[in-house]
Amino acid sequence: MFKKEKDGLEDDNYNTEPEENEEPELTEEEKKAERAAYIKGEIIDWIKTIVGAALFAWFITTFIIVNATVPTGSMKNTIMPGDRIVAFRLSYTFSDPERYDICVFKYPDDESILYVKRIIGMPGDTVTIIDGKVYINDSKEPIPDEYIREPMLGSWGPYNVPEGHYFMLGDNRNESKDSRLWQNTYVEKDKILGKAIFKYYPSIESLANK
Repeated sequence: MFKKEKDGLEDDNYNTEPEENEEPELTEEEKKAERAAYIKGEIIDWIKTIVGAALFAWFITTFIIVNATVPTGSMKNTIMPGDRIVAFRLSYTFSDPERYDICVFKYPDDESILYVKRIIGMPGDTVTIIDGKVYINDSKEPIPDEYIREPMLGSWGPYNVPEGHYFMLGDNRNESKDSRLWQNTYVEKDKILGKAIFKYYPSIESLANK
């Protein structure tokens, strides 16, 4: 039998091979393949994230909100040119539009264009404008107009609003192209996309009670 020395190896069966749990070093080709697989995985993850975000944004803007930039001054001083606003598409899902609501809707003379105005005439109303004052039906008193930019000039109407339709005016009435001037005077309910709830640029401000 082999007799071990005091400071030497225990026997000639000493194992010089790597332990079973020790991983062998990768070759250069294997390292390149591993890096390529990692990069591919990262790219796929980014694509999934971007596509998911795009689908989410599409869903929100198609079914929940209208995100619009107002290009004109027809709603001054409530909404200024360049203001960005959000309208809530679900506002009228379970209730009807109300007088004085600010709405985003399809322009009756060209439905590829979106307009934002204030509802003045409700279905069945007769709207008459005399010396800049707006009268509804047989009322002797004009409706409130504290939100308009300046006193309106002129007399218009009467307008008999059909059922299921609305009569719209801009708050800057002397410079607003609205129901008074359109070829198709009234806006159908199903062409109203949503109620304007706030503007978020250049400042954040609620439109709910304007």
